[in-house]
Amino acid sequence: MLKPVLLFLLGLVCLVRGGDWFVDGAVGVARRFRLPELLIGATVVSIGTTLPEVMVSVTSALRGHGEIAYGNAVGSVICNTALIAALTVAVRPGRIDRDALKTPAAFFFAAAAFYALVAYTSGYFSRCVGVALLAMFAAYMAVTVRQMRAKPDAAPDAARETPLRRELLGLVAGAALIALGADLLVDNGTLLARALGVPESVIALTFVALGTSLPELATAVTSLVKGHGALSLGNVVGANLFNLVLVSGASVALAPFAIPQSAVIAGRNASLVLDIPVMFAVMLLLTVPALMRGKLARWQGAALLCIYAAFCAAQFLM
Repeated sequence: MLKPVLLFLLGLVCLVRGGDWFVDGAVGVARRFRLPELLIGATVVSIGTTLPEVMVSVTSALRGHGEIAYGNAVGSVICNTALIAALTVAVRPGRIDRDALKTPAAFFFAAAAFYALVAYTSGYFSRCVGVALLAMFAAYMAVTVRQMRAKPDAAPDAARETPLRRELLGLVAGAALIALGADLLVDNGTLLARALGVPESVIALTFVALGTSLPELATAVTSLVKGHGALSLGNVVGANLFNLVLVSGASVALAPFAIPQSAVIAGRNASLVLDIPVMFAVMLLLTVPALMRGKLARWQGAALLCIYAAFCAAQFLM
C-alpha cells in the first residue's frame, strides 16, 4: 500500500504547482485583454479544470461503465458547489459581478433541466441527448465570447513585462500538471477505496467526483490566496455547466448509457430521489442569493458544507 500513498502525495504536489501556474496565466490573459475575471474563470479556466472529468467519463463510458460517467458528472457538480465553492465563500465572501454570472448560471439551469427531464422520463441517455448537450456547450461558448468582446473589463491595461507566450504557456503547463495530479489522486484514491469494499457507484459519486474536482479546488484555493475570488467563482459555475454539457455530452455521444441503480429510496432509484435534487439545491443556494444581492455571504458557504457532509454520509449509509 506504500506505492499508492506515495503516488497520491505526488498527485497533490502536481495539483498545487499546476494550480499556481494556471491561475497566474489566466489572470495575466484576463488583464492583458481587459476581460472580466469571472468570465475568464467561466470559460478558459473551466475548460482546463474540467479536462480530468472529460477524460475519466469518456474512458469509463467507452469501457461500458456508464455508472462512473454519470456519477462523475453529477457528483462533480455537487462537489464543486457544496465543497469547493463553499470553502471559498466561507473563508472569503465578497461582491460578485451579477452581469457576468447571469450567463453561465442561466445556461447551467437550462442544461440541468434538460438533463433531469431525460433522467426522469426515460432514464436513458441516447446519442441524440449527447449531441444536444454538446450543442448547448457550443452555444454557451459563442454567447460568452460575444459578451467578452462587447464588454471588456473597465480596468486600465497597464504595461506588462510578462510576454503573452509565457502566460499562455503557464495556462497549458498548469492544466497539464493539474490533469496529471488529478489522475494520480483518482487512480490511487480509488484503489484505496475499493480495498475498503466501497461500491463502484458510490466511488463515482464521491471519490472519483472529488478527485476529478481537485483541479477546481486547486484553482479555487490558489485564486483565494492571490485575491482573485471572482476567478474562483466563475471557474466553479463554468465547470458545473461543462460537467453537464461537455463531460456528459461527450460521454453519451460516444457511448449511450442508462442511469445506474445501485440503491433504492422509497422504491425509486436513489439517484432520482437524492443526487439530482441535491445538484439543483446546491446550485440554487449558491447562485440565487448572489444574483439577487450582488454578493456572497459566509452563511451560504456554511450551509453548503453541511449539505455536502450529509450527502456523502447518505451515499455510504445506503
